[in-house]
Amino acid sequence: MMTVLEYATDVNRSVEEILEKCHDLEIDVNSENDELSEEDIINLDNNLDDIDSYEEEVEEETEKIEMKAAKAKTVKKLNKSKGENKESFDKQNFAKKKKEMYKNKEKLQSNAPTQSDKIVLYKENMTIGELGEAMGVSVAEIIKKLFSLGLMVNINSPISFDNASLLVTDYNKELKKEETANVANFEEFEVVDSESDLVSRPPVVTIMGHVDHGKTTLLDAIRKTDVVSTEAGGITQAISAYQVKHNDKLITFIDTPGHAAFTEMRARGASITDIVIIIVAADDGVMPQTKEAIDHAKAANVPIIVAINKMDKEGANPDKVMTELSEYGLMPEEWGGDILFNKISAATGEGIDELLENILLVADLEGYKANPNRYAMGTVVESQLNKHLGPIVTVLVQNGTLRLGDPVVVGTAFGKVRTLKDDKGKQITEAYPSQPVEITGLNDVPSAGDRFMSFESEKEAKAIAAERKEQLRIKNTRAKSAVSLDELFAKINDGLKEINVLIKADVNGSAEAVKNSIEKIEVEGVKINVIRSSVGAITASDIVLAKASNAIVIGFNVRPSSEIKDKAKEEGVEIRFYDIIYKATEEMEAAMKGMLDPEYEESILGTAEIRQIFKFSKVGNIAGSSVTDGTIKRDSKARIIRDGVVIYDGKIGSLQREKDTVKEVKKGYECGITIENFNDIKVGDVIEAYEMVLKK
Repeated sequence: MMTVLEYATDVNRSVEEILEKCHDLEIDVNSENDELSEEDIINLDNNLDDIDSYEEEVEEETEKIEMKAAKAKTVKKLNKSKGENKESFDKQNFAKKKKEMYKNKEKLQSNAPTQSDKIVLYKENMTIGELGEAMGVSVAEIIKKLFSLGLMVNINSPISFDNASLLVTDYNKELKKEETANVANFEEFEVVDSESDLVSRPPVVTIMGHVDHGKTTLLDAIRKTDVVSTEAGGITQAISAYQVKHNDKLITFIDTPGHAAFTEMRARGASITDIVIIIVAADDGVMPQTKEAIDHAKAANVPIIVAINKMDKEGANPDKVMTELSEYGLMPEEWGGDILFNKISAATGEGIDELLENILLVADLEGYKANPNRYAMGTVVESQLNKHLGPIVTVLVQNGTLRLGDPVVVGTAFGKVRTLKDDKGKQITEAYPSQPVEITGLNDVPSAGDRFMSFESEKEAKAIAAERKEQLRIKNTRAKSAVSLDELFAKINDGLKEINVLIKADVNGSAEAVKNSIEKIEVEGVKINVIRSSVGAITASDIVLAKASNAIVIGFNVRPSSEIKDKAKEEGVEIRFYDIIYKATEEMEAAMKGMLDPEYEESILGTAEIRQIFKFSKVGNIAGSSVTDGTIKRDSKARIIRDGVVIYDGKIGSLQREKDTVKEVKKGYECGITIENFNDIKVGDVIEAYEMVLKK
């Protein structure tokens, strides 16, 4: 252990700064003589932002190595005394790796789209001189060719796209109109690497199948771990990713949940995978989610391997499974097809090695490659919010190398990679293609499935994230308007009653799954409207929103504090807690039944014809009217009819008889009427008053 003072001296910071950082990280120290544990030291190291500048780091790293080596010895001694040498954190080696990483940084290639030498970009209003420069041809030569075509031009003359195409073709090049490549839309980039830069990368494998057919148990057998026992109800509730080694070759696995509620998550898993393993229980056969998994794998256009699991069970019938799958286009190799089938038992380990060998065989045939010498690009696998560390994001690096300290944009979030951990929780300095890693340092929680890219500077990353956020805001505004119209027509046609729901979950994948599952509940005449779906604890702002929207709060694997519970009780907001999704859907469906609105029908109260219009600056236009039929009532609904066409539907604001305000005026009497929020009335218009009456 070391004291706060010793640590501050070690990292060349003031004691006040270290105490303030300890307070932020909730480390229980109050003075310079208080001792820091090994975990506290590592936590402080990860959060001191000591990699603000790559250039400064290269110069200072050598001096820091000696200092950190001394600290590493202290930590090592502490671990030895506690008998914890097994997982000791080698800070000296880590510092050396960081120094080497920064030295190699200049070798990285930009992710900006590159242009082939054979392609010439045509800009709007391009001149002869600009075209010559773009082609690498003298202007005199171009003018001479254009003269031969009967065109009298000079160096500053504009040239049309068609004429430029003729010229470019003569030089065995292709003319393309310039499309400004916006780096903010990096999802659309098609990065083309030269063959010399490409190296083999591990295959990314997704295991799909019906719930309880043994996906996670299979991964347990591969990883020789026990994940299933920690999951609520034995059902996988979130995506996870990790690497295993077989025959000295790495394989990356993505475990997607098999419950029907996670259809969208499985689709996302297939979109970032190279190979899909369809797992089917030998004693159960093809089930609904098995069919969905096959559809996702085929849609992703990736190789499929079938694993027939539970071969150790009584009643196992692999031939039945093979027959059923062949009906869905998965013909076994041994029957003359092209799909590899493996008979396995995840419980006993039977056939696991053969399955891994088949994965590596397919990977060799497909030849998966990537370029590690460029800035990293990839996809978010999972994300969550930690109150101590902020957003924690699991990403899959798909191309390039992600380095500690890299500025990154993830969805609309940005930041510098503050910590970088592999799938076993070990701190690393670099992550290579097909490697799943956990990062911190972002300013917001991105969504699972968001793309990420690293950049040269934090300033650039911040600007690009701001632009992406604005693009998303505009897109959502447009989408919201369109959806509102659709919902309006749906309400008019179907008379739906809406139940507002606010969802808070532990991780993004769970929030998305709960949202999608409850939105799919069908009870005739009732519709669920999810007003917010987000990650993190239930907060006071959630209760305020639920109160304003008359919404139910659903908490999935989260619990509110006693203060929030009291506030919810005070505001009359109901909070329901779940840790298994199908229980949430069952309870919501039960709650929806019996909530149908009673039916109403329109009843015409009376009509009045406008004979004269009185204008008042404070009140607006008053319709001097004569009641021609029935009764006109104050506060009733009313529509304005002009030449037989309804031009406005609203509500009667005020009703006067002579100088008195009255509740109603009957047929044959004259009155003054104002219409709420409508002044465009004319003499001759008809006011039709009506109300909605409950049907018996």
